[in-house]
Amino acid sequence: MSYDLLKSVVVLIALLIAGGVFGWRAYQLLWINLRRGQKSPEAFGRWGERVKGVLAYVAAQGRLFRVLVPGTAHFFIFWGFLLLSLTILQAIVEGLFAFIDPHFKLPIIGEFGPLALIQDFFALFVVIAICYALYLRLVVNPERYKGSHKSQGVMVLSFIMTIMLTLLVFNGIAINLHKDSIAAWRPISTLFGLPFAGLDKTAQFVVGEIAYWLHLGVVMFFLTELPEGKHFHIVTSVPAVFLRDLDPPGRLPKAPEFDGKLGVSTVNQFRWRQMLDFYTCTECGRCQDVCPAYASAQILSPKLLMMNLREHLTARDGKPLIGDPISEQVLWSCTTCYACDQECPLFINRVKTIVDMRRYLVSEGRMDAQLQEALAKLGRYGNSFGQSERNRAKWAATVQPKIKDARKEPVEYLWFVGDYASYSPSVVDITRQTAAVFQRAGLDFGILYEGERNSGNDVRRVGEEGLFEMLVEKNVAALGKANFKTIVTTDPHTYNSLKNEYPADATRNTQHYAELLDQLITSGKLKFSKKLDYTVTYHDPCYLGRYNGVYAAPRRVIEATGCRLVEMPRHGDRALCCGAGGGRIWMEEGAVKERPSESRIREAVALDGVSVFVAACPKDITMFRDAVKTTGSEARLVVKDLIELVNEAMT
Repeated sequence: MSYDLLKSVVVLIALLIAGGVFGWRAYQLLWINLRRGQKSPEAFGRWGERVKGVLAYVAAQGRLFRVLVPGTAHFFIFWGFLLLSLTILQAIVEGLFAFIDPHFKLPIIGEFGPLALIQDFFALFVVIAICYALYLRLVVNPERYKGSHKSQGVMVLSFIMTIMLTLLVFNGIAINLHKDSIAAWRPISTLFGLPFAGLDKTAQFVVGEIAYWLHLGVVMFFLTELPEGKHFHIVTSVPAVFLRDLDPPGRLPKAPEFDGKLGVSTVNQFRWRQMLDFYTCTECGRCQDVCPAYASAQILSPKLLMMNLREHLTARDGKPLIGDPISEQVLWSCTTCYACDQECPLFINRVKTIVDMRRYLVSEGRMDAQLQEALAKLGRYGNSFGQSERNRAKWAATVQPKIKDARKEPVEYLWFVGDYASYSPSVVDITRQTAAVFQRAGLDFGILYEGERNSGNDVRRVGEEGLFEMLVEKNVAALGKANFKTIVTTDPHTYNSLKNEYPADATRNTQHYAELLDQLITSGKLKFSKKLDYTVTYHDPCYLGRYNGVYAAPRRVIEATGCRLVEMPRHGDRALCCGAGGGRIWMEEGAVKERPSESRIREAVALDGVSVFVAACPKDITMFRDAVKTTGSEARLVVKDLIELVNEAMT
């Protein structure tokens, strides 16, 4: 048997084996395993938006550039491997047809000079990017890689490096032997062929064939291993991004129910679309890097959560999820701040997955005593403070003129005040200042008085779906009795629920007070009698910023008061959570290295000249004023609500 015939036979057998192994493993993961999941309630429409998403976030790698240098390296590895897959195809076909023509070339792919030039340079770019990626993993070894399958990542990078180098070598040998008709278009390959140019033709042929077999062998082995780990995202990333959740981030899906209990307790109870996310996790650790719970040394890592769920799904053991591999403490540590989902390059939903498991824990009564007490108060009184509904508007007793009751007379703006702004002794003075600002601006507004209940945003994210629905029902009934055009609220948590999770006809045109103030200033209805001279920094509330994209309005209001704004290193959609969200404000704190609110205050104190920390959320005021005390920063920093600046600039 001639060498060329043997080559064709071996390539064919290798291709059949590698393709068969890959196909079987992918079939098990994507067909057998995902079919065990529940039907997704999402209606997969809006196809144009979905296609644009694939182009922006898979093809253009949009979110990867949020971490610039590693993102750039990944961009070149991705596009280099994609472009050079054509050369892999050429190598396979060349081997398959070697018994007919040892130098068989595919049309265009093997004979088009400009394509060859692009591939040649991209092979070099990939080698450089791989060197950086290996340096990052083996030398720098950042915290975000902790817990990832490091050896697997290094192995795959080594595979890709080998594929690139062997490609350049066997192309270089072909150029040396004058067997490449488009040699002039391969300058990098020409350079790689130079070290072998002094060998005789037979020796160069042997070197070229060794490079060819190494190239093809690594490709085939890589193909068989692809479904076995995080690099399966090469296959799943396109469908994951294409079928990503296009609902507003602040809208949770309805709670799943099994055997009369809400929530998820076994992996098969997740929706198949959630399961696809488990396979799509790249273990990059970007979610872990921005997680406030992880930063405070709690047990939660959003990355490890996805890895555990993937392993559990693959194992098919049918065991309960919660306890092992996922502890209850992991689930209760989450603040639902959305930072992990915002940072994920492939739009993996972790918050919704955590809430689904919390729902099961709540249905089982498995929660700490403080949370249980808070939920009981919310169920009985409609607020977490356990106070009578008649006391909800007690703060307004001294406000003159008296605030309208929106249930009894029509108003343009219905102010949905919220629990903390109504009941918390540390916040009610800010609430009165808000009323004073509204009145001086000539706003026609009213409140629901005792008809208002907690909006249920954090109740739902704790996992108490039934209580959330009860609160919605009561609030919708109260809103139905009111005659108004726009709802305004000072609480971002309330803002999120009313805007995204309540019936649209009941909560039409919901605004955060920062948006309203911005509009009043722009229109000239709200004027300032003096300019403040503070140097301030501003904290973006999670449920105003990341969840609802309101960043510019509060900043414009701050600047309109005359204050100089200095941004913290983590701001905008990367702002660090205060630690109160997701019901954490009602739970036992446990052992932490440093609370997220304290980390945030230290970040602000480090800013040159900043003396005022501005917040736009009642819970933030509570958390950060406490953190100023516990960090010993009282002489350096004052925490003020946005409305306090506005009020001061008006008087």
